[in-house]
Order: sequence, then structure tokens, then C-alpha cells
Amino acid sequence: MPVLEQVLEKYPEDVKLAFKNFPLRQHKFAQQAAVAALAADKQGKFWEFHDLLFKHYNRLNQEKIQGIAQELKLDEAQFGTDMKDPTLQALISRDVSEGVRIGVRGTPAVFINGRQLRNPTVQGFAALIDKELGKKEKQAGQ
Repeated sequence: MPVLEQVLEKYPEDVKLAFKNFPLRQHKFAQQAAVAALAADKQGKFWEFHDLLFKHYNRLNQEKIQGIAQELKLDEAQFGTDMKDPTLQALISRDVSEGVRIGVRGTPAVFINGRQLRNPTVQGFAALIDKELGKKEKQAGQ
């Protein structure tokens, strides 16, 4: 089971996952891939699309992105329309600006209550989450 799924299963009441886009400039198709995942989200397939993009990150091109859309049986006409939606570009730009502001240098980057996770294992997540939960409990007890 992927690490994030294990963490969410371990902390179902305490952890909320928020995804932000941060397409890397040096990756020729990263921006297009980010838009495609958001377009897939409009059809309820964000995570499936996201996971396939990361699986094929080193072979991404227009054909691969379209192939993923077909593999996931997305409505291709709607997907094409959504790929041109300027609000998706604006959302990505906002996410990138926020990422730059908080010091994101690459992907994936994980933050827990504003602190960047350096050890992206289940144990690393648990250590930082438990530390943050302990702070929350102390604040509630005061």
C-alpha cells in the first residue's frame, strides 16, 4: 500500500491531505500534465490520472497524456475542453506561487502543519504527525 494511504489509514481523524501543483520547469510536459490531472478531476479521476502520470513521468508527452485519458475512459471531448480552461492554469499558477513562497524545491514535497517532511516513510510521517498532535494536545490543555 502506498505511504500516503497508510498514513491516512493510521490517522483517519487527524490527517487531511491537500494536494498542490508544482510542475517543475525543467520537465517539458509537467505543466501540461498538471492541467491534465485537473481536467481529469472534473470527471472524478484526479488520483487515478495523477498516479499514472507519476508512473510514466519519464515518458510523458502529448500522446501519453491522451493515452492515460483513454485508459481511464474519460469523456475525451470534455477532457479536451477542460484542458483549455484558463481557471485550471490560474489554479496551478497560484499553487506554484505558494510553493515558491514556502520553499518547495522539488516534487513530491510534503508539509505537515507548515513543516516540511524530510523522511517520507510511514515512520517519518508518524514521527512528525505525533509531534504535531502532541503540540495540539498541550495547547488544548492550557
